[in-house]
Amino acid sequence: MSTSVDVVMVGGGNMGAALVEGMIASGRFAPSGIAIAERLDRRREELSSRFAEVVIVEEVPACAAAVIAVKPDGVPEAVRSAVAAGARRILSIAAGVTLATLDGAAGGGVAVVRAMPNTPALVGRGAAAITGGAGAGADDLAWAERILSAVGTVERLDEVDLDAFTGVAGSGPAYVFLFAEALVDAAIAEGIESSVAHRVVAQLLVGSAALLEREGDPARLRRDVTSPGGTTASGLGRFEHHDLRGIVADAVAAATRRSRELG
Repeated sequence: MSTSVDVVMVGGGNMGAALVEGMIASGRFAPSGIAIAERLDRRREELSSRFAEVVIVEEVPACAAAVIAVKPDGVPEAVRSAVAAGARRILSIAAGVTLATLDGAAGGGVAVVRAMPNTPALVGRGAAAITGGAGAGADDLAWAERILSAVGTVERLDEVDLDAFTGVAGSGPAYVFLFAEALVDAAIAEGIESSVAHRVVAQLLVGSAALLEREGDPARLRRDVTSPGGTTASGLGRFEHHDLRGIVADAVAAATRRSRELG
């Protein structure tokens, strides 16, 4: 294509598409200024149907900036392609790919931002952390925030803290889903029909999350629903007996260590 786009999404998978959808819905990015570079023919067809005004192409087009949304092993090549196409800002959402790797692939004169989003971004309720490379200034971080805040919240962290963020927020949805599975199984074991159990547990988590978002104090909310000697106290007693806090801390520590190893 002969004209340059404002930003190209390199990789049109679920997360890349969710980001483009959020960017457009936010009103901060014009659809005609966005391109998606996707190598799979069938996926390009799907994206063309979903985003009528967005440029859908096979290779990275001329661009001012790029979001790298490919698998980690393909990130250096994608960064080099974006820079060769004119990108002077790079935002990578690939897990475990360090700023040193990103800066090395981008070369001098390019602002690089590393991000760690999580999967609730697919429904516009994500939590992401960002950190800037040596050439990234305040404007570059603000640009990255405009993109990621279109699908959730954004925290600015030092790179050394991204592994812990990954252990909590990046892996955290899987912890919640495992807990949901356990609740469903327990409900069924107590005689509740499977479809009802799934609906009740889903609503339980949605409602509890909304209450936590509004009130912001999980310890107080737990106390408010726990009457001495009541049913909730009895259930919580079993969690305490099996050291739920210790299990959660151990899981987060393990995920954090693994994130460091991958990086």
